[in-house]
Amino acid sequence: MRGQNRGIYSNSTKERAPGSMKFTIEEIFRATGNFSPAFKIGQGGFGTVYKGKLDDGTLVAIKRAKKSVYDKHLGVEFQSEVTTLAQVEHLNLVRFYGYVEHGDERVVVVEYVPNGTLREHLDGVNGKELDFASRLDIAIDVAHAITYLHMYTDHPIIHRDIKSSNILLTEKLRAKVTDFGFARLAADTDSGATHVSTQVKGTAGYLDPEYLRTYQLTEKSDVYSFGVLLVELVTGRRPIEPKREIKERITPKWAMKKFTDGDAISTLDPRLELTAGINLALEKILELALQCLAPRRQSRPSMRRCGEVLWSIRKDFREQSALDLLSLSSNSQRSASVKEQ
Repeated sequence: MRGQNRGIYSNSTKERAPGSMKFTIEEIFRATGNFSPAFKIGQGGFGTVYKGKLDDGTLVAIKRAKKSVYDKHLGVEFQSEVTTLAQVEHLNLVRFYGYVEHGDERVVVVEYVPNGTLREHLDGVNGKELDFASRLDIAIDVAHAITYLHMYTDHPIIHRDIKSSNILLTEKLRAKVTDFGFARLAADTDSGATHVSTQVKGTAGYLDPEYLRTYQLTEKSDVYSFGVLLVELVTGRRPIEPKREIKERITPKWAMKKFTDGDAISTLDPRLELTAGINLALEKILELALQCLAPRRQSRPSMRRCGEVLWSIRKDFREQSALDLLSLSSNSQRSASVKEQ
């Protein structure tokens, strides 16, 4: 390693073995045209995200931390993200390639996911739209990613900022969870302890109310955020919509009231055409969301359980959709033969 550069490295392309790629700040400058505004693809609390191309042609997303000498929290968040990313590898998590610290520059290099965020698709930005089947697949992908963080890493990881703008989509609409700046290692679950956080982190609208009240962080805080995400997926709405009338401003609260009043159908994103398959799945997804959004964490399911329930919902949805198609096709054949007579 050269100069002041320090890095953790992972496999940068399929051909390279893990640990073979070493970044220098010069490579990062080349990849981003010296952090040219033309390469900028996003902005967050952590800093600015650029699309870059490495010397070997690999497309990457390069996250450049804000230069804030006085802000210790950003330094801690940077180390947190790096430590977390270095130990995870899952199809539905954005892959980590490495990082560079050079003087006051802190840079994280991750996989570039080309198709925007889930929120952009739900908003219909640039003509992007999602059918119901894709939304269900995305919910399952995210459930798998969070289950992996909670159960299959060396030590459970709590993401702390699960939201639609932190879910990137591939060209084939597979979901990849990103942004580990807030992630925390969970407390030792064997002892039943919880992680007591002195600084509440996350995004308004997705925050676990029990975590807000007690400052105790557990995996169930991610489950709560996932419940909000499920509501987003079926309604298409943002978690907080200030321009709506008062009873509809907090989307999860509004949707759960509609569901418990037996009016689930009115929560469905108006861009989706209601079918028997969607009607069936909608009820079951909102039922799962209601469990995830339980005020007390003990009442919420585990992420693994959420994944299992969603698998079952998808299986039934596919079967019902196949029946819908069959009846549609037999009806159109019947009407065609009536016309011929």
